[in-house]
Amino acid sequence: MKDKAPEKVAKKLVAKIVTPKAVRVTVIKKSASRKTVLKAEEGASASAPRVVAAAFAEFVGRSFVNAVGRRKEAAARVRIYAGGTGKIVINGRTLEAYFPFWIQQQTVKEALTISGKEGSVDVTAKVEGGGSPAQAEAVRLGITRAIVSTEEGLRKVLKAVGYLRRDPRMKERKKFGLRGARRAPQWAKR
Repeated sequence: MKDKAPEKVAKKLVAKIVTPKAVRVTVIKKSASRKTVLKAEEGASASAPRVVAAAFAEFVGRSFVNAVGRRKEAAARVRIYAGGTGKIVINGRTLEAYFPFWIQQQTVKEALTISGKEGSVDVTAKVEGGGSPAQAEAVRLGITRAIVSTEEGLRKVLKAVGYLRRDPRMKERKKFGLRGARRAPQWAKR
């Protein structure tokens, strides 16, 4: 994040996630250290937006590595922050809140576990499209790409497991004259 004021980044982060009617975000600039504080003022329904603002507030001003992961129709923009405690935030919610099923939580954490960075980095992700399993795999691919961009030595290990490969399998398109991708219309003899 070169030459971007932390308060601008903070406003941008929260403005994209929180509707303007629900919460007003105030950024307070401290004079010498340029640290920012996000303060959510109560609006229509401030409980959920307050959680979102608080989830991203602690990451503002820290250096990070960006990466994108995709699977089927899901796309994940992932940021890895060095020197963290192992916190994973997806769309403003904790990993357990966003992916309630254990298998999807494990899918997200696999790249961190294999690379040995599970407790030493923080991860934030914004995921759109697809279903839960596809989103989990998209986040995993994003995490893997971010890890490899910071430490090239881990490429061999993560590639051998298959986490650096973008799974190309997609839904086949519908064709004209058919009811689906391959399903022909019902045939009637008379």
